[in-house]
Amino acid sequence: MIPYDFEYYRPENLAEAVEIFQTLEAEGKNPLYYGGGTEIISMARMSNIFTGAVIDVKEVPELKVMEIQGDHLVIGAAVTLTQIHEANLFPLLAQAGARVADHTIQNKITLGGNICGTIIYREAVLPLLMTECEAVTISPAARQTIALEKIFAGRLKLNRGELLAQVRIPQEYLSCPYFHAKRTKKDKIDYPLLTVCAINKDDQIRAAFSGLGDYPFRSLEMESELNRTDLGVEQRVNNAIEKIPLVIPDNLLGSAGYRKFILKNLLTSIIKELEDPPYANPQ
Repeated sequence: MIPYDFEYYRPENLAEAVEIFQTLEAEGKNPLYYGGGTEIISMARMSNIFTGAVIDVKEVPELKVMEIQGDHLVIGAAVTLTQIHEANLFPLLAQAGARVADHTIQNKITLGGNICGTIIYREAVLPLLMTECEAVTISPAARQTIALEKIFAGRLKLNRGELLAQVRIPQEYLSCPYFHAKRTKKDKIDYPLLTVCAINKDDQIRAAFSGLGDYPFRSLEMESELNRTDLGVEQRVNNAIEKIPLVIPDNLLGSAGYRKFILKNLLTSIIKELEDPPYANPQ
């Protein structure tokens, strides 16, 4: 349980949620939006966060949407990873979410919570980074729909009081050939040494990574090397690894060298499985 008292609010719509946040913020209560609550509860137990009020948004209708609207798949921020997996409307996202924690926790973790959280892995964001996904955000000033890549740089860049409401994924990406792999130190359910998601879109490989640094990322420079069909596969993979844009961790979970070894094997598998025709220039 959380070892201190706080106020609890449950708005019926987004406008009410934002209004409540503004009021509580003005009163100095350091409010937090509450979806699945797994991170808030864990961090509060360890005295890493303190709030005087939580605003429970998991029943707000717009945040519970998961459906095709026009040419986009729209998923609300309060939809859980389990619900995404069971619906399987975007198989790569469904598979990535199904490897986050165990099934019991997946029943609580929301898509918005995983994207916006402070934990470094945030694996559910990987498929979104490759798909020209849009984020719908709500703030006291405005509602906006913006490319996810413009507001995600290591973490989602939201202003204080701004709320991620939905993500919008172009339908053309839902059926792209894809690759997903998660490697852990011991058990299937553990923090990743490395998680990789990749797709083939218009005969070009796109890839995103978690566990290679302090945040999940997609690198256009790495992709450029992976798609160099004028080179042999091993050279393409080695060149891509040289373009990693951050410092690879070297810790108790695994050394930097071991992570590079795993990455090399996975990148080779990505080319083998997603390139059409396979191994276009297998020197």
